Amino acid sequence: MSPSGLLKEEIFLSTFLDKMRMDMDLKGLSPHTKAAYFLHVKHFAEHFDKQAEQMGETEVREYLHHCIVQRKLSASYAVVCYSALKFFYETTLRRIWDVRAIPRIKRRKYLPNVLSKEEILLVFDATNNIKHKAALMTAYSAGLRVSEVANLTIADIDSKNMQILIKQGKGNRDRYSLLSKANLAILREYYKQYRPKNWLFPGHDPSKPINPRTLTILFRDAKRKAGIKKDVTFHSLRHSFATHLLEDNVHICHIQKLLGHKSIHTTCIYLHITRLSLLNVKSPMDTMVGLGNG
Repeated sequence: MSPSGLLKEEIFLSTFLDKMRMDMDLKGLSPHTKAAYFLHVKHFAEHFDKQAEQMGETEVREYLHHCIVQRKLSASYAVVCYSALKFFYETTLRRIWDVRAIPRIKRRKYLPNVLSKEEILLVFDATNNIKHKAALMTAYSAGLRVSEVANLTIADIDSKNMQILIKQGKGNRDRYSLLSKANLAILREYYKQYRPKNWLFPGHDPSKPINPRTLTILFRDAKRKAGIKKDVTFHSLRHSFATHLLEDNVHICHIQKLLGHKSIHTTCIYLHITRLSLLNVKSPMDTMVGLGNG
């Protein structure tokens, strides 16, 4: 191994990074967040060929600027990197993090792309594999994230109360969502053919759940077969679920609970993409008919 490689290995094995692992465990961060935070701090240290604890505000500013301006990484990437470094310096090293000296880039906010109900049916019809169809229908009919679909067990399907238990979703929170009659019917048909033991949608190894990446690929293939040109992903099934509920006059607070949003402000984004004609919203111009005609 080259001297540079040895140095990077030494950086990686920093005792402070070990402490960071413990701090993240104590904080109760999700495995995905812990992995992302650790990787960002590791890349930060390797960028300067120094241990992260030997650096400070100047290097953090320079590195974030490098990521945003030179590497042209997304705002979402920069925000997670910022949060990782902030956690390391503020929590692990117990240093003061001056938010005025190290500003955080704002995420660009885009309206999510959604599918119409007709397009949703086209996606289902284009899926011949009963297991894949059941997974896609479960995602849409309950408004689930791809990871939540992958981690469902048979015991999570409560047919008696017509609900689905989502254990430890985003934010490490449990919640219930809807189990539609149509979804239950296809799940029963799927169960008769596949007889899963524990995981509702097991992977190639029955002892493990299906890989979320597999679900994203099968949605992409179904969308292509259905002839849908919209820039939509597996997550668009969840966006479509919320939008269609709103269009069906379900109160936004109920939608918030079903989606597991911590804040109602997150759910309110669907107000911007719902067809206003279905919400009985009219322009004030149309309520002025007859005024001024005298």
